[in-house]
Amino acid sequence: MKNFLTLIMFSSFLNVAEAQTKDEAAVAQAVESLRKAMIDADKASLEKITAPTLSYGHSGGNIEDQATFIGNISSGKSDFVTMDLSAQTITVTGQTAIVRHTLSAQTNDNGKAGTVNLYVMLVWGKEGKQWKLIGRQAVKIPEKK
Repeated sequence: MKNFLTLIMFSSFLNVAEAQTKDEAAVAQAVESLRKAMIDADKASLEKITAPTLSYGHSGGNIEDQATFIGNISSGKSDFVTMDLSAQTITVTGQTAIVRHTLSAQTNDNGKAGTVNLYVMLVWGKEGKQWKLIGRQAVKIPEKK
């Protein structure tokens, strides 16, 4: 009986670990979809990947809701020409995921070229089988002296 219970507990652990790995992969794909939609200024994709309750925090302290975030990207007010993500970590707890990464990008906001280097934290919530962005906060990477 003891061996049977141990086997059941081990199987349950494997199932949880497998689900966690699948969720992490799905979140990673959602992050990539967001990155691509931001570069392409794809309004429909941005609406699909973000939650209506989105809170999108910029490194300068400005906070946008979903409509403002999507409007600024789709209008070119906030224009990402390139965006590279590195040092990404994903932690899934139930229906919530926290993603941290370093974002380096070339921008062309309102026709003015620039660069950004940020540490970003994204919060994702699972709605049915889809992960949606519900929160984002960025901070500037301090310049090395």
